[in-house]
Amino acid sequence: MTSYIEARESIRYWLGDDDAGILKTIAGRYIGANPEIPFALRSFAGTGILQTGEGFYDFNFGDRFRDAKQGDAAFALGLVWSDDERSLDAAIMPFSPVRFYLNEQLMYRSGAEDEMKPDAKIVIPLVLNPGWNTLLIEARRTEAGFGCRFGAQEGKVRILQVLSPFADRKGAAGWAYAGPLTAGLFGESGRFPNAHGSENDTGVSWLPVTGWSEEEAVKPNFERMFGLPGAAVSGYAWSRLKVPAADDPIELRGRAWGRLQVWTGGHPVPVLDLQEGGDFRCELPAASCRGDWLVRCSSGPSGWGFQLQAYHAGEELEFVLPVPVQGAPSPWLYAGPLAAAKEETPEEVCTVKRLFRLADGRGLTGWSLDAPGCRVRPFYENAMLSNKWTSGSATNFGRWDYPLGVTMYGLLQTARILRRPDVAEYARAHIGICTSWYEYAVWDRDTYGFPSINHQLVLIKMLDNCGSFGSAMLEAYAESGGSPEDLKVAEVIADFMANRLERREDGAFYRLCVSEYSADTMWADDLYMSTPFLSRYAGITGDSSYLDEAARQFLRYREYLFMPEEGVMSHVFDFKYGKATRISWGRGNGWSLFSLSELLERLPDDHKDRPALLGFFRELCAGIASYQGESGLWRQVITDPDAYEEASCTAMFAYAFARGVRFGWLENPGRFAEAAIRAWQGLTEHAIDRSGSVHGVCSGSRYSFTGDYYKHDLLTVLNDNHGIGIMMLSCVEIMKLKGMQGLQ
Repeated sequence: MTSYIEARESIRYWLGDDDAGILKTIAGRYIGANPEIPFALRSFAGTGILQTGEGFYDFNFGDRFRDAKQGDAAFALGLVWSDDERSLDAAIMPFSPVRFYLNEQLMYRSGAEDEMKPDAKIVIPLVLNPGWNTLLIEARRTEAGFGCRFGAQEGKVRILQVLSPFADRKGAAGWAYAGPLTAGLFGESGRFPNAHGSENDTGVSWLPVTGWSEEEAVKPNFERMFGLPGAAVSGYAWSRLKVPAADDPIELRGRAWGRLQVWTGGHPVPVLDLQEGGDFRCELPAASCRGDWLVRCSSGPSGWGFQLQAYHAGEELEFVLPVPVQGAPSPWLYAGPLAAAKEETPEEVCTVKRLFRLADGRGLTGWSLDAPGCRVRPFYENAMLSNKWTSGSATNFGRWDYPLGVTMYGLLQTARILRRPDVAEYARAHIGICTSWYEYAVWDRDTYGFPSINHQLVLIKMLDNCGSFGSAMLEAYAESGGSPEDLKVAEVIADFMANRLERREDGAFYRLCVSEYSADTMWADDLYMSTPFLSRYAGITGDSSYLDEAARQFLRYREYLFMPEEGVMSHVFDFKYGKATRISWGRGNGWSLFSLSELLERLPDDHKDRPALLGFFRELCAGIASYQGESGLWRQVITDPDAYEEASCTAMFAYAFARGVRFGWLENPGRFAEAAIRAWQGLTEHAIDRSGSVHGVCSGSRYSFTGDYYKHDLLTVLNDNHGIGIMMLSCVEIMKLKGMQGLQ
């Protein structure tokens, strides 16, 4: 028997059969460890280093420094924060001689073959220290090229957000770079720029520039940021005023270069409306000046912009940012150039998620800052996954990925059975921050090459990226009415599955994954990544074709992956070899049985495929039940008695067995009810400790034709996201099963 915790540490030792208390503890620990931290808003220069569609930073210095000579160098400097020690595989693709340093240690120096091979990609294993880590890249120009690409392998999963170095740029996002310079100036010479000091102290001028030239600085604010178009345009500026508690009036003084409207405190009517440009002065009640200040400024004959100061009792008051934007050079956010005739309310305008239609009608824009080429950009800087899929001590809140889809589903079900609306609200908030930013994230991807948030959702390439979390989103939508953003995202996912996802000739979903290790494969995992979403989407839209598709996929996957002699599923079918791997990975079987129970719940009794799917459910339950261990747990490789006992598959099997009994799908319900309860007892005794932490869950998998990979390489991780949600779901179903049997 595999032992993860001492008996006294187990939650069963302390709570026994108090399943509601156990569920409360698991959910409470997760929510407490993953607080509602929003996306980080940062200044980002669009003229700086952008990313490719795969997430690699593109240091093409040949385009940026066209006057560089043979042997000249360029340097890029950035900072990466890590909450704890984090292992990460980076990759570099050199166009020329390149050196890469992490925390002043040389990690990579290119060789001739790397530099001359057009498709060379070298993997560099990194270990990031807790706190700040400094990255330095040097590239030297040759006739063949100048620069490199660099970033995290699987960049949309193992996110590498680089922040600007130097106190002068503190809080901004993106690399600083410089050139052309003498090769070896930094790094090889033993000299390194102080990434936390002043950039002036380096003796080098770094890009992108952060301040306006003297000529630009004297122009009106909108004009220096957006130019002065020939046609009439307008723009918005958004800030807040620090108003004293006293009720004395606030005096406004300023100047406008065109029509100027000012709204305060969110009121729908402007407190100031100047039809023409010029100097102005007026008084306003203090009470009306609290809250957001929104200025709408139109271009005029002599320029475009405004100046605005506020005074109380002769003392100038301070404007502050309306939302926290790290690295912002001033307290105002700006949007423009917009159509002069279009007017909106402050409520519609004052949100950082807002995109504005440009005056020429050819595109969108977000909020800008009063610095060259700088915009406000949100960044996901919470739990960054490492090579082992762990998230460390940072919060997962706001992340869209498939294990967290199960977690959100578990929280929603927990909230129902415990009558805890606060738990449901937390799950809806996590889902909502993803869906409400969807439109922006798509624009961000199209504008900067790679999104800063919602990476997997807006870069959908496979079912992992959308189906699991999408299913949880629809569960929340059906329960609370949801939002238009939820349904819009659901439509995108449904379109991907129906029209863009790779299929075999018989219509079965599979993974094409050209040039990747998993090319031309079918995974049991993908039954959960597709069929629960499809069945829920059918229910919400009333389009039964999606339910038919879910049933069809299950029957196709059975043909490829079910091993009737063993009574369980192979993890993967590899079309490169024309055969299944025949490795009965526990969680792969868990995904299959979990998903089938979800589908059967929604499949009408008269559906043509229901008899076959119900028969498959019974067959799979019987096969899996025969391998249950004395502890109540199942093994990582189900059929291998030498494999370790694994918690997530055990929870999935308990969940499905309990549902099979509860819905009357199983012909010998007593056997499966006993197996489900014994599995839950085993989990609470051997895998869940008294704080609600979950042990014994294997990390996210690849695949292999040998069980040794699953047994020896695919090891367990404390509180891995692949196990927390299913523990909650399993507990909910055990509580319902016991309630049906009169046991609680």
